[in-house]
Amino acid sequence: MEKKVRVRFAPSPTGGLHLGGVRTALFNYLFAKKHNGSFILRVEDTDQTRFVAGAEEYIAACLEWCGMSPDESPDVGGNYGPYRQSERKASYRQYAEQLVNDGYAYYAFDTPEELEAKRKEIPNFTYGLSTREGMRNSLTLAEAEVAALLAADAPHVIRIKMPEDELVSFTDLIRGHVSFDTNLVDDKVLLKADGMPTYHLAVVADDRAMEITHIFRGEEWLPSAPIHILLWRYLGWADEMPQWVHLPLILKPDGNGKLSKRDGDRLGFPVYAQNWTDPKTGDLTTGFRELGFMPEAFVNLLAMLGWNDGTDKELFSMAELIEKFSVERISKAGAKFDFEKAKWYNHEWVKNTPATALLPMVKATFAAEGTDLSDDAYLEQVIDLIKDRCTLLTDFIPQSSYFFNAPSEYDLPAVKPKWTAEKAAFFEAYSMVIADGLNAAELEEKFKELAAVHNFKPGELMLPFRIMLVGGKFGPGVFDIAVALKTTETVKRISRAVEAFA
Repeated sequence: MEKKVRVRFAPSPTGGLHLGGVRTALFNYLFAKKHNGSFILRVEDTDQTRFVAGAEEYIAACLEWCGMSPDESPDVGGNYGPYRQSERKASYRQYAEQLVNDGYAYYAFDTPEELEAKRKEIPNFTYGLSTREGMRNSLTLAEAEVAALLAADAPHVIRIKMPEDELVSFTDLIRGHVSFDTNLVDDKVLLKADGMPTYHLAVVADDRAMEITHIFRGEEWLPSAPIHILLWRYLGWADEMPQWVHLPLILKPDGNGKLSKRDGDRLGFPVYAQNWTDPKTGDLTTGFRELGFMPEAFVNLLAMLGWNDGTDKELFSMAELIEKFSVERISKAGAKFDFEKAKWYNHEWVKNTPATALLPMVKATFAAEGTDLSDDAYLEQVIDLIKDRCTLLTDFIPQSSYFFNAPSEYDLPAVKPKWTAEKAAFFEAYSMVIADGLNAAELEEKFKELAAVHNFKPGELMLPFRIMLVGGKFGPGVFDIAVALKTTETVKRISRAVEAFA
């Protein structure tokens, strides 16, 4: 019987969630849902020196905003918990000790000072095949001395003993056959002096305990693959090893290297999913959400960074992504991040999303700016009129200002040179014939009929009318604006403007 698909997103709670991390979560999520499997959030908090308060809650909030709620997590629970590695601490030492007893790992008693001295003595020092015999460890010390040091609780770590002259090979679902020469891989620490496991031991132990079937992670983890594969083998779990999927990097806009937060700061765009405030420094890093991105657009653009469905289609809902997703369509090459393209995705989603669905997001955007809008029906009407002009959700604020407040200034140079008493008379007459209940087409028809009576071409009057209502040469159809404002407000604005134009 085929095993149920189980995948995990396993971030460290060390700060803001980079868009590369969100894409890793997304590809895990899409694969799980495509195969009716489980998507698990596991928090890898074994490095206590890098732990940042609030980061775990932030990661969970980012996933929720993106519509990727985990099936199992520290908050949701599940049958394979705990879902924080720090709460699984007791389980790791037994595996590390087993590896030592079986000859696949060893105790290392070197002090930080001794290691630093070696680094100064040997350029590009690594602890491994060529150097381990000159260090203080259970491979070089007498058995009695090792026993005495352990009995005295002497500080030590446990390191994997990388084999000599072996080729570790595996099949990556994106990259095909991949091989590593063990002579070139150092003896990584598996268990630290504080008893906490490193990523290498913990990830293997937890993936096995949680019955993970596929590991989706960034290609920066490829160099660690031989260590992990050997651990699966050495611990006797080779038959249970998941399949590997190393995702391509998200690159800087120029394609030279992995996209970093520093690049976003330098080039003026976010790289985090949501706002992140560093609790130590108080520094705020803006996220895609607060900048005005819809979650649907953010997910869509991330999916297209390194994947496509084989067609020219670019806009996908989450349901469509789940239906179309396949590992075979993930590229081996890194994907350049293009912020202009990212904004294009958002603009398309804003344009194509019904006003009713945009309403809560637009209200939240206004609320974040300190404006509480209570008339949902009116706001929905406004959204429908201006959404084609909005790239970001935050654009709704400047694009809709005249719907909520009469213009305080007018583009007088665009009107006054050709303004006449006859035009003023026309608008005074027009104020008398408009009425609530008329649609935009009917208001326009009355406008044209009255223009003919006053011997004007409609085009001579359209710009002044627009400036009367909005203050400048912008906005959607002027008669649509008049319908939204309703008669009383439209007449009031005409009257004020006629005085200003005189």
